[in-house]
Amino acid sequence: MAQDKKHNKQKRQFALTRWIPDWINIKWVIVILVFLIMIFFGRNSYLNILEYQKTIDELKVEIDKYNDTTQMYRQKAHSLATDRETLERIAREQYGMKREKEDVFITDIP
Repeated sequence: MAQDKKHNKQKRQFALTRWIPDWINIKWVIVILVFLIMIFFGRNSYLNILEYQKTIDELKVEIDKYNDTTQMYRQKAHSLATDRETLERIAREQYGMKREKEDVFITDIP
């Protein structure tokens, strides 16, 4: 009777583990599952790293754009500070200024 129980238990274990290869150990399965959980879930998951890298790339492009804009405005400021003709042209066109004894006619003709 004891041998039958032992034999049935071995038979059930064999039936349950028949589809699992012999080289797979429960320790390796747990290690692999923990590794996969760390990669795909959590704060520092691979998916979050990809999202962070995308955000970093977008911000770098934005920084470059603003640096270009800053450089353009610095050139304009330098031009206004050093070139008297540019300063006079902008004063006349944008602010309607004129020289003494000079008449300016503004029209709405496009």
